[in-house]
Amino acid sequence: MSVGRHTSYNIAGAVIPLAVSLITVPLYLRLIGPDRYGVLSIAWLLLGYFGLFDLGLGRATSFRIAALRDASPQDRADTFWAALTVNIGMGLIGGLALWLVGTYFFSEVFKVDERLRPEILAATPLLAAAVPISTLMGVLTGALQGREKFLQTNAVSVVSTTLFQLIPLGLAAALGPNLVMILGAAVATRIMALLILAYSCHTEVTRGLLRRLEKREFAVLMRYGGWVTVTSMFGPLLTIVDRFAIGAVLGAKAVAAYNVPFQLSKQIAILPSALLNALFPRLSAAPPAEQRLMGERATLTLASLLSLPVLAGIFLLEPFLHIWIGAELGAQGASAGRILLIGFWANAFALVPYTRLQASGRPDLVAKVLLMEIPPYLGGLYLGMIHFGLLGAAMALSVRFAVDYALLTWVAGRKFVGWPALVANAVLLVLAAWCAGKWKITESAWWATAAALGAACLLVGWRTLPDEIKKTALQRLRSFRIKTS
Repeated sequence: MSVGRHTSYNIAGAVIPLAVSLITVPLYLRLIGPDRYGVLSIAWLLLGYFGLFDLGLGRATSFRIAALRDASPQDRADTFWAALTVNIGMGLIGGLALWLVGTYFFSEVFKVDERLRPEILAATPLLAAAVPISTLMGVLTGALQGREKFLQTNAVSVVSTTLFQLIPLGLAAALGPNLVMILGAAVATRIMALLILAYSCHTEVTRGLLRRLEKREFAVLMRYGGWVTVTSMFGPLLTIVDRFAIGAVLGAKAVAAYNVPFQLSKQIAILPSALLNALFPRLSAAPPAEQRLMGERATLTLASLLSLPVLAGIFLLEPFLHIWIGAELGAQGASAGRILLIGFWANAFALVPYTRLQASGRPDLVAKVLLMEIPPYLGGLYLGMIHFGLLGAAMALSVRFAVDYALLTWVAGRKFVGWPALVANAVLLVLAAWCAGKWKITESAWWATAAALGAACLLVGWRTLPDEIKKTALQRLRSFRIKTS
């Protein structure tokens, strides 16, 4: 099956839950209030970060099963059982760790109305219970992706993520804004998804095969997964530390004001993540020269397709936030959101060398680059917060994303494919952020600058698009004209 079809499955698996969230986020804010929503934001961040107890075995399982594409089914099953065994134990340890850390953070550090604190602490054990569920889902999903079963994984993701948002919301509307009830319902939807993934893995990976534990598989997985764990430990930390700092310094409402545009901005990763997740099994099984060609084509394709939507998002962000979450929160988050859009645009290109290195069996290089970035980023975040508040936090994160792309590309092959187009688009996006902040949508200058910069971005994108994709696009356009004439 084609990479394009797998990519489309991955995009659908990300876009449908996003569309649901566009409806549910303002409803959550209205039903449970900004304080509880800020707490939920931090809760999901904690859960995501403590997914590091997966030990990188989700990715390692995908890599190993893809690399064993031409091996016997029993070899792939051995990989699966080894990964699953380790993750059961580590998930339980991770849940205990989250309970301890979450209890301390929400009781001693997090600024919130004291009347709400007992409710938060009562909900923390439920959050901890979600950790082993999350780590097991990582291995199950990795196994299916290694077999290129993207339709199954995305179907489960769409259903479970949609219910993850709707069921707690419905309970809040019917019974009131109680965090224990909301988190309990969310955990129940994750258990349902876990059971469905387990059945799919039985069908696609382990049916009719021995359940045996091979020492060699433990060694291979842990060696690869160990470096992925370093990335999983510090990568999410560097992505979420800004909101913890905002929560500690400015409070829960400021977290909500920053987190909403942050969550919108990170959706830029939908296309590159969909493409590169679809490519990962094939990259893992490909020789170095073929890996390099696939990576170069992916970079040029992303440069052509991403920049114009991001530019449009920069101009439309503030009026959209005003409608979606209200004028007060929208105004607080718009400036930071425009910078975050540029940062996540840069991060999209970093995913190409990141994936290539992991598919080449060199997750250690990814981890080492990440470790190098920690001190300067934390220093930049501190200075940015001190001088510019939410905007400073967004600037620090965006600079780190750009540096991450440059460093990963350098260690992956020292070849910056399409850099003139990337620089040109970066300049256009920065100009767009300045213009969108200077003029309102009701002013003619807003429309004029949006049109001019959009046209320039479209031209750069077309010139960058790989020739084979241009040819395919033109052929389909001619075919469409013939059918409609």
